Amino acid sequence: MPAHTEVLPETLPAEPLAIVAAWLEEAWAARRQPNPNAMVLATASPAGEPSARVVLCKDIVPQPGYVVFYTNYLSTKGRQLKDNPRAAAVMHWDALHRQVRIEGPVSRAPAADSDVYFASRAWQSRLSAWASAQSEPLASRAALLEAVQEAARRFGAPTPGSPGAADSMRVAIPRPPHWGGLRLWAESVELWVEGEARIHDRARWTRRLTARGDGYAGAPWTATRLQP
Repeated sequence: MPAHTEVLPETLPAEPLAIVAAWLEEAWAARRQPNPNAMVLATASPAGEPSARVVLCKDIVPQPGYVVFYTNYLSTKGRQLKDNPRAAAVMHWDALHRQVRIEGPVSRAPAADSDVYFASRAWQSRLSAWASAQSEPLASRAALLEAVQEAARRFGAPTPGSPGAADSMRVAIPRPPHWGGLRLWAESVELWVEGEARIHDRARWTRRLTARGDGYAGAPWTATRLQP
């Protein structure tokens, strides 16, 4: 196998999220892992107790500078982000020898954006958003399946997996008010490229964010190379 020789540009680019977006596109094109947009998201309670889980990055917007993911707002991460609206995320593409870290404040995406994305999901996924009280205790698997069946009856849909429940079906299922998008605004971005003999290439970009409306405005980025 040929040696991996990629390095970051000697003069670090002024805009890191454009690189992140390009890396994600390359990861999709490479088809080396089933979910190249998988992203570890770390949050913390108001008391500082951390928790982490994998979510799917659904968009990277270099300007004004945020990444988008979707979740149940009443889940553990949703509640933590309401009380302590900051997060850290990691995307790691082992086969491509690259890693991205992003940290910053989090805000809700506009409801219209959440509606559009929710409508694009498979009807089974839209149904489960109503059936599952994410992160809450569950008496049994049977209780969850009953909740799915109840949601199906509510919206006139078949039960997923039942005869005639085809993926191509068109079922009108609106977005639950407790489900939607979140934006992680990049205050710090770190790019890492694996190097031979553990001489990795690593750089960090930071900027100051100022709250503006439902989001943030960012000052110019400052870039610094880091020891590996």
